[in-house]
Amino acid sequence: MSVLAIGLSHRTADLTLLERAAVSADELGKVLHELQKAQHISEVMLVSTCNRIEVYAIVETFHGGLADVADVLARQAGMEPAQLYDNLYVHYAGAAVEHVFSVASGLDSMVVGETQILGQVRAAYATAGEAGTVGSALHELVQTTLRVGKRVHSETGLDALGASVVSESLAAAGDLTGRHALVIGAGSMGALAASQLRKGGIGSVTVANRTESNAVRLAASVSESGIPATSVPMSDLAGAVARADVVVSCTGAQQAVLTTEHVTERPERPLVICDLGLPRDVDAAVAGVAGVEVVDLETVRRRMNEAGAHTEKQIARAAGIVLDEVREYLAGQRSAEVTPTVTALRKRAAEVVDAELLRLNNRLPDLDGDVREEVGRTVRRVVDKLLHAPTVRVKQLAAETAGTDYATALSELFGLDPQAPAAVSSVAATAKHDQIDIHGVRNGPSHVDDGRTRVSDETDGEN
Repeated sequence: MSVLAIGLSHRTADLTLLERAAVSADELGKVLHELQKAQHISEVMLVSTCNRIEVYAIVETFHGGLADVADVLARQAGMEPAQLYDNLYVHYAGAAVEHVFSVASGLDSMVVGETQILGQVRAAYATAGEAGTVGSALHELVQTTLRVGKRVHSETGLDALGASVVSESLAAAGDLTGRHALVIGAGSMGALAASQLRKGGIGSVTVANRTESNAVRLAASVSESGIPATSVPMSDLAGAVARADVVVSCTGAQQAVLTTEHVTERPERPLVICDLGLPRDVDAAVAGVAGVEVVDLETVRRRMNEAGAHTEKQIARAAGIVLDEVREYLAGQRSAEVTPTVTALRKRAAEVVDAELLRLNNRLPDLDGDVREEVGRTVRRVVDKLLHAPTVRVKQLAAETAGTDYATALSELFGLDPQAPAAVSSVAATAKHDQIDIHGVRNGPSHVDDGRTRVSDETDGEN
């Protein structure tokens, strides 16, 4: 079993395709169960953000897993799998580990260094955990991923380079000091938008949301931060837009929520609308209204491509940390793979000792009890000493050397029952799975083999 990462991102697909493939919060559970029911997938989670749709799965085979994931993503987008392949990026085994570490570190984001993706990965993992599609392998991978992402940000200062996509889109609005903003959507993106507006010096905020109680809650939170804020129902959207200098829309709705019916010409008081929805929240015709500028995710992508002003030293440092963590993770996983066989070998040795001591008891029933105990201790000590060096060394070799099946070699050399290591592994996996905490971050290492594949010939993706 190995990890497979498959997705679409701003690097490989245009916004229209990303919109079609996006998985809404309401659909996540259904799609996760559909993925897990596929023939070659045992564990799975899905990250769907404003510019990334990505599946992380534990699969039996590469080609089978790829076909299973592509089929589900294609159905979600209402397309044939063949139509997706040119836009998919695929990473397998060790390359998949490197990819997910890079994603969580912000190295693969549209805005390099942004920290929002770390929270999005954590949220996706929690959702998969609640859906019951996370097992011990994916749990260990994601917990390590979250730790690596936090380490990169804390040790490199990379997050100081890149603000979130929200702040980059707001940059088009210019100086926000004393101005009035309308936030459409009161979810996590809406809260992030409100936070960025506050940092930009916004004078006041209005919140509109389909569920009014959520709009009231976010407005209250903004007010507590010292910025005057009110909420309005979606039925008053046109009036709220008319009063605003800048609008941020991030609802997650499947159709446009802001149309030309809500926006009037603004020749003397220009309006900037930041559309962070995926699918888009703002109807394309709105951009044609006089005095209105629409900044969408494509606009942000162009701005970032043109800027390219990130500090190479910090990026290189972050990439170095990721590679070091990948090596440690893979080494830990290779060592863990041989552990059940080592355990089975020691169990087999103990059984042999017990059988021989029983044979001794039967042959020499009158042997003094103290002598009998000393003989038993001596035999066990000899066996332990003989096994210590090779079992320790085989774990070291497994950790240091990829591509060599030390577990099979041990089984063949000592004539172990092929089912014995599997039984040990199954018990260990069950115990580890029972301890899963979908909200915590553990520090343990993990593994998968090396391998990197791309369905098209381009480079990898983004969040």
